[in-house]
Amino acid sequence: MATNPLFRRSDWLELDGHEAAAAAPALPPWRILVVDDDPSVQEVSELAIGRLSFEGRGMQLTAATSAQQAREILAGDRDFALALIDVVMETDQAGLELVQHIRDTLGLSALRIILRTGQPGQAPEQVVIEKYEINDYKAKTELTAGRLRTAVFAALRGYRDLRTIEAQRLGLMNVLDNTTQVLRSGSMHGFANAVLQQLVSLIDGGSSALYCITQPTGDGECELQHTLAAAGDLSGLTQAQTLADLPPDVQAVVAQGLHAKRSLDVPGGYLFYQRSEAGYESVLYFRLHRPLSEVERSLLRLFCANVALTYQNLLVIEDTVESQHEMAYMLGEAVEQRSKETGQHVRRVALYAECLGRLYGLSDRECQLIRHAAPLHDVGKVSTPDHILHKPGKLDEGEWRVMQDHAAASERLLGQSRRMVLRKAAEIAGSHHEKWDGSGYPKGLAGEAIPMAGRLIALADVFDALASERSYKPAWSPEAIRKHLGEQAGKQFDPRLVALFLAHEPEFYAIRATLPDPAHAS
Repeated sequence: MATNPLFRRSDWLELDGHEAAAAAPALPPWRILVVDDDPSVQEVSELAIGRLSFEGRGMQLTAATSAQQAREILAGDRDFALALIDVVMETDQAGLELVQHIRDTLGLSALRIILRTGQPGQAPEQVVIEKYEINDYKAKTELTAGRLRTAVFAALRGYRDLRTIEAQRLGLMNVLDNTTQVLRSGSMHGFANAVLQQLVSLIDGGSSALYCITQPTGDGECELQHTLAAAGDLSGLTQAQTLADLPPDVQAVVAQGLHAKRSLDVPGGYLFYQRSEAGYESVLYFRLHRPLSEVERSLLRLFCANVALTYQNLLVIEDTVESQHEMAYMLGEAVEQRSKETGQHVRRVALYAECLGRLYGLSDRECQLIRHAAPLHDVGKVSTPDHILHKPGKLDEGEWRVMQDHAAASERLLGQSRRMVLRKAAEIAGSHHEKWDGSGYPKGLAGEAIPMAGRLIALADVFDALASERSYKPAWSPEAIRKHLGEQAGKQFDPRLVALFLAHEPEFYAIRATLPDPAHAS
């Protein structure tokens, strides 16, 4: 069996102490606002808690010597976990009024507040706790260094838990929103990213993560297909398509896991590996600040299992949809070849119509539906006799009636389906020979009574026929086409569509250039 070059030992770095994944960055400190007009209290606060560490994060104290100064600080910087506030400062109620400002005006509900007072009788504890939304109330005489530390740790735990709950709430909303997008569009990236962000928040809020998926190649090996989701410092890697697109340190970890085909503890992180029954390999790499618990590893297994299964199912759906679209093109090409036209004609007409529909302001969904349905616009020609279809001269009245019937025949054939693409194709087939002035066929519709999809295809079909060389005519020049379309605006074609086409003419010739007829391909 041939060895996949992605997994040759020479292509990935050994994860020793010098070539390991980058160590996790230092966590930011807990920020504490100390509001007190007594300099000695500020100094004692710094000595008592300034050098503490909680959950691997130090303390950063910001001093405010008045309630007014605290308001000014918070007006431009609200990123504090805890505020230690004196009650009596500029006025007897300055601290209490600051608490109301923080809660009611600034809306900082997560910020933990500990009130401190040197005059307990000035603001009785029971009254203050009942009336003001604070988390603790201490007399300065009882706040020894040890008790202050205890109060600070308790407050930080509360702040941490509130922030975690809020992050999880927002994360869950994001997951639900992106799940809707997956169901609507079939795109996995938004869903996988939202779930991964939530997973990072649950496990270790400061972590970075990367989720890659590989696809079986058919020879027993797998190749990295793309990065499906990323979070934290690695979020910029969501467009990575191959192992070489990843940074060297991440590339080394991912390659090692794919080579070993197992999960790995690596310096500064953890790599989870899983292979599905269909042969898809999932690799989830976490940069961590601490080792994972078994519960957290179970979360990773659940994430990979579900996302990989969803991804695999979407690939099957995508393959089925693409097969249907390709079949529509093949049927359209078969009809055109029977009419002695080139197969590229139906592809170009579909793209012209999509482009013109977008310029007109149709939704992306409607434009895509028209593009997928357009190749079948003349499928009814399969029932048109060869002697009429290939007659070199002008058709007589009877022959012209037979030729015209292909539009109605196409509509009848395609209209039997309940599928949106085929029903749109039936609408196009039955209306793209109608004319704006009502002189077209098969129903003699006029103006806006002609479905928009039919109006788009009518203009796109004629433009491509005029611009193409055929056995019975040379290709028309852009000037001649422009003149003809202008003359037919309001007669054969919707005048607004003609105006849009002429205003964006280079875009349609650019489409032609991407799909040349075989005889003219370079």
